[in-house]
Amino acid sequence: MCGIIGCLSNKDVAQVLIEGLRKLEYRGYDSSGVALISGNGLSVVRRVGKLDVLARTVLEEKPHGKIGIGHTRWATHGKPSLENAHPHTDCTGKIVVVHNGIIENYSEVKEGLADEGHEFTSQTDSEVLAHLVERHFEGDLSLALQKALNELRGSYAIAVIHADLPDRIVCARQDSPLVVGITEHDMYVASDIPALLDQTREIVVLEDGEIATLTPGNVTIVDLEGRPIVKQPVQIDWDPVMIQKGGYRHFMLKEIDEQPVVVSNTIVGRLDDEGAAVCFKDTERLEKALHDLEGITILACGTSWHAGLVGKFMLESLARLPVEVDYSSEFRYRDTLVGPKRLVIPISQSGETADTLAALRAARAKGAHSLSICNVNSSTLCRESDSIILTQAGPEIGVASTKAFTTQLVALLLFAIHLGRLRQTLSEEETRDLIVEIRKLPHYLEAVLRDKDFMADVARRYWRAGDFLFIGRGLNFPIALEGALKLKEISYIHAEGYPAGEMKHGPIALIDRDIPVVAIATRSKVYDKVVSNIEEVKARDGQVIAVVNPDDERVRAMADVCIDVPTVPEILSPVINVVPMQLLAYHVASRRGCDIDQPRNLAKSVTVE
Repeated sequence: MCGIIGCLSNKDVAQVLIEGLRKLEYRGYDSSGVALISGNGLSVVRRVGKLDVLARTVLEEKPHGKIGIGHTRWATHGKPSLENAHPHTDCTGKIVVVHNGIIENYSEVKEGLADEGHEFTSQTDSEVLAHLVERHFEGDLSLALQKALNELRGSYAIAVIHADLPDRIVCARQDSPLVVGITEHDMYVASDIPALLDQTREIVVLEDGEIATLTPGNVTIVDLEGRPIVKQPVQIDWDPVMIQKGGYRHFMLKEIDEQPVVVSNTIVGRLDDEGAAVCFKDTERLEKALHDLEGITILACGTSWHAGLVGKFMLESLARLPVEVDYSSEFRYRDTLVGPKRLVIPISQSGETADTLAALRAARAKGAHSLSICNVNSSTLCRESDSIILTQAGPEIGVASTKAFTTQLVALLLFAIHLGRLRQTLSEEETRDLIVEIRKLPHYLEAVLRDKDFMADVARRYWRAGDFLFIGRGLNFPIALEGALKLKEISYIHAEGYPAGEMKHGPIALIDRDIPVVAIATRSKVYDKVVSNIEEVKARDGQVIAVVNPDDERVRAMADVCIDVPTVPEILSPVINVVPMQLLAYHVASRRGCDIDQPRNLAKSVTVE
């Protein structure tokens, strides 16, 4: 989950590398480093800690060069330390490598290289790449990398430079994202598109098993056998302003506030009022298969898995199909019952989540059809799926996902309506009624966001708590899970989410006056049941923070704090109810002085298993 940046230019690139790494720091921030080639040779600067430490050092030491590579690390092999920070060099000190991924057979490769006399200075799997390229280098850096990669197993995005070749960067990918940026004179490589948006919108997306050589104004691509590959660049329409804070203290708060806009973007062009239908332009290839489905399997991790749980309720209710929601990391290791009559729906913000990609490939190998819900059109997930639904959330920089989650919920709802109409389990009248309410979602979200100051007051009251419980039922049980996850991720407070009805089967033993219980108690088919569960908490002196509709006097009389949200049809309520969960986590973390955008031990795009 590390970040890679590289630049070949006719001007000094040190600050270009630093600014590119700033756009990638969400991918890892244990340590960072840059390597530059100039007329004076190779300069390598590495530091432990956040990128600001490296940036200050670069300003002080002023390394320079017109070609360079950089890296920001999320530790896998070897703890965060100076010797484990990238870039890594070979024995000659001329070959420099940055790497994202995991080399599975690095131990045996390292042992063989050590027997040949190579000396290693780190505990990382990545360092073997530099020495393996050294073993094969005879003047052609691309060929040396090609030979090296054919000896490895695992995943990688890699960029390599050589001190004696100051006119090229060689890079490659396998199961880990890498893109090339092109301008008339300058060339770039990065592990994610946002790192390049300030420089270019013309992008070449590398596929697995491709090796690219960047020279001034040109990129040549070959496969692992050295056969040439011709690829056309694509134009990226993301605005660089979208990945700036715009006056906010944190990206997370900015992205919470963007939810009305991105939900509107996800809806626009997909609702047909007259025909009482939802239209997708990217699902045509699936239309025939959708008629014959016997079931659906949703594949996801983390927050996306919670979206999938909500999607299960939506799809079963509106399309009347059985739905399973599986952790991607578990799915691929079971003998799963999927096939041509089953649709798999992988969900991923980045489209590069390693476990979800592996699960998709396992399902497709058994003949299942695939429809991916994703935020990045150029991602591996989108390219490998039969059809896609883009969530239109724009770049999400905060590690804790917010706006991507709400757009995933909306995408799942729209697809459930589409499938319900296709299978004739949803009437025109029901569809029109839903469409009317869906169009109001941005306004409902704006109403919730107007209460941000109130959520700050709630956080002020409870930020010292050592534990939280979140409860909900039906469609809102996954929102309880998501609320607990958000609090854990950014405030480091232990929190658990439960179906409210399961409280009496164990968790109620934890309840006392010191543990806040967040109850999602908006109007629903199970409203009376949730009220009973709240009464159980209050009978044991628990502190109740309830999410309620404005006219709810019944819960208001019991709860210690009530958070009002607009009254909406139950099937839309998760989109609304999750916002107070996000704001509570944000304000608690803020009062605790936590690093909200870059919480410890986490990274945004999980590209390793």
